[in-house]
Amino acid sequence: MHPEDLNISDFTYELPEERIAYFPLPCRDASKLLLYKEGVITSDTYHDIDRHLPADAMMVFNNTKVVEARLLFKKPTGGQIEIFCLEPHESYADITTAMAQQGRVRWLCLIGGASKWKNGQVLTLPVTGQHGTTTLEARFIEKRSDSFLIELSWTPAAFSFAEILHLTGQIPLPPYIKRTAGKEDEERYQTVYAAHDGSVAAPTAGLHFTEDVLQKLKAKNIQTDFVTLHVGAGTFKPVKAGTMKDHEMHAEFISVSSGLIRKIAGHQGHPLLSVGTTSLRTLESLYWLGAKLLRDKNCFDNKLPYVSQWEAYEASLQQYSVADALQALISYLSEKQSANLLAKTQIIIAPGYSFKIADALVTNFHQPSSTLLLLVAAFIGDDWRRVYKYALENDFRFLSYGDGSLLWRKRPETEKQ
Repeated sequence: MHPEDLNISDFTYELPEERIAYFPLPCRDASKLLLYKEGVITSDTYHDIDRHLPADAMMVFNNTKVVEARLLFKKPTGGQIEIFCLEPHESYADITTAMAQQGRVRWLCLIGGASKWKNGQVLTLPVTGQHGTTTLEARFIEKRSDSFLIELSWTPAAFSFAEILHLTGQIPLPPYIKRTAGKEDEERYQTVYAAHDGSVAAPTAGLHFTEDVLQKLKAKNIQTDFVTLHVGAGTFKPVKAGTMKDHEMHAEFISVSSGLIRKIAGHQGHPLLSVGTTSLRTLESLYWLGAKLLRDKNCFDNKLPYVSQWEAYEASLQQYSVADALQALISYLSEKQSANLLAKTQIIIAPGYSFKIADALVTNFHQPSSTLLLLVAAFIGDDWRRVYKYALENDFRFLSYGDGSLLWRKRPETEKQ
């Protein structure tokens, strides 16, 4: 069956509200870790994840940084309008460029209370901090099908947009965490290795890792490296379509160094672990980007490299080896004299997907009937039901601030030979 024909109602389970983690544990690496390998399920904690990994493994993390994307403006009449920054206007090359803008930027946003925002009215948000008073203004530009285009401007203009968000915005907790973000969330809804501003949701699998755990991995000679995928609000987008062909997957910006692509190419034959579904989508997208270059070396001329929603299921892209696809990317970056691959991926990973890069996945427990649950089902097959049943029966905590799992990919019989 082609994944387009899958019905999301076949990928659901009963999640009691009391199993949702509304707050993080006092210690990150005290979270429970479910272990799944070759059909066997056991458990431990994240603090000891190194014990369950071979010394020749490589782990890839997503080092995106959550930005304070929730802006609360007050109208002169006292009413409140919330602007939730989703992604930059398409005129910017990437999120990093947009975040570096000074004085003015255009952003696609969701608006709470949009009907109360009169045409032509400029909203202001003054904030007094250690550097004096900063004033942020918002102007309505246009309404789009699923968002609004807003122009944000500020003084002093010397601040970058990233700095303005840090000064004026709030951390956007997931919609199912029904509470206001507090001071603790500024630290805990962020990985310890977060480096590049751009996400409106955390790569939650990484929230469990501490400097101590990372040092234990290093002591065991397990390689670690980073990709960047800026997580959009689309990660929480519910699947409302009857079949997946009518669901539009969200697209997200990715950045991968040429050095890491070379490392992955040289690591073939050894276990490669993806920390998080965002890292997995990024790693798998590398193959399809390379395969597209092998099919047509000029496919990315004068445009941002892109993987669309269903391209990974096209027969014409399945014929290439992983080594050849990665080498095509390396050659592409070399010709462009670029140290980093900047691209966008809309890839949907669902049962029927053929994995190319990742052997294991570290991930939290996801919402019923979500595209993230589809990804897990693609990775370990029908055993996802046993895994989630075990987690529910053994008091695991669910969703972003919850516990997690280390899942080894279920390989097809043809791949085992």
